[in-house]
Amino acid sequence: MTSQSLRNSGKKLPEHKHKSLPELLDDTVTSTYEDVMAIIEAKTELVKIDLTKKIAVAASILILVVVLLIGVAYLITTVALLLGELTGHLFAGYLLVSLAFLSCFFFFMKFKPDLLPNLIQKILLSSHDYK
Repeated sequence: MTSQSLRNSGKKLPEHKHKSLPELLDDTVTSTYEDVMAIIEAKTELVKIDLTKKIAVAASILILVVVLLIGVAYLITTVALLLGELTGHLFAGYLLVSLAFLSCFFFFMKFKPDLLPNLIQKILLSSHDYK
């Protein structure tokens, strides 16, 4: 159908309002600004969520480390008391446990100083799926 036949049929054609160039530019700039602000707000919310998740993971790791340290302290004390009972002298049990820890310290400090940092780095990288 042509526009002439539409006029003759009684149907109205939609009237096009022609906006001026400054109005079009103003609308475009306004909508672009609103879109950019919406994107920035969305990214800000994503950063907040990501930061909250990381803080929660760090807090849970800290709590687990404290619980682990308390458990290890009790285990070390128990082993020292057991060795003290077996040797007949309480101080000998604590001395044996202390010697075991000191030998570990000297092993990692003098004989294999790069072993522990490399091991920790591998564990941290593997937790983030790096090979």
